[in-house]
Amino acid sequence: MTREDFGLEAHEPENASFGKVRTIKEMSCEERPRERAINHGIGSLTTAELLAVILRTGQQGLPITDLCRQLLDDNDNSLLKLERRSRKELTLTKGIGDAKALQIEAMMEIMRRYLREATEAATKTVDPISSSKKIYERMRCRIANLPHEEIWVLLLNRRNQVIKEFRVSSGGQSASVFDVKMIMKRALLEDACSLILCHNHPSGQLRPSPQDDGITRTMNQACRSLDIRMLDHVIVTVGGYYSYNDEGRMT
Repeated sequence: MTREDFGLEAHEPENASFGKVRTIKEMSCEERPRERAINHGIGSLTTAELLAVILRTGQQGLPITDLCRQLLDDNDNSLLKLERRSRKELTLTKGIGDAKALQIEAMMEIMRRYLREATEAATKTVDPISSSKKIYERMRCRIANLPHEEIWVLLLNRRNQVIKEFRVSSGGQSASVFDVKMIMKRALLEDACSLILCHNHPSGQLRPSPQDDGITRTMNQACRSLDIRMLDHVIVTVGGYYSYNDEGRMT
């Protein structure tokens, strides 16, 4: 598998006409990311330099700062695109092996957990779910930018407070396995009064598919049979969300 298979340009030869590549040690203190961060604060670094501080070492003929610039170039200088790369795709950048790819994945996971924690602190987990916007704010950091589809369920008590949230399935680009019986079993075990279904569209398309409509109908029927309210089914993307309830499609 090559870089071209993922729409990436081939790397320039190491001895291209750019002259001799300097190592980090040959750079002045003001050019070295760690020294600049110490002297001027971490906020003074570019995104590539921040990555260089995390990944620490490059390889012979390829300083870590150049490696990180190439990594960002391969992803249109977008952390959102970098987050969606698989480990195999990350290693297509010269100098990124399994260890560095794992470091990048760990950094992204820390970022996601921080955003979830910040969102929960801002909205207060004990606050009732009163709108589709609150559902979106809760789930955006968890599933909006995933490269694959995931279905999640929020279980709520009588006051519409979330008592449990869990992933139902994780699938490919456009489809996931959906187990209604398992969901209803969990709802009964948690003594839930209502539930909300959420899933993401990796494509960024907000409009629901016929499959989404079918899942909504099936879930709604199962909830009614057990006297549990299905409050909403929300489709989550980086750019926004779609609410079946807001569109009057929960009946």
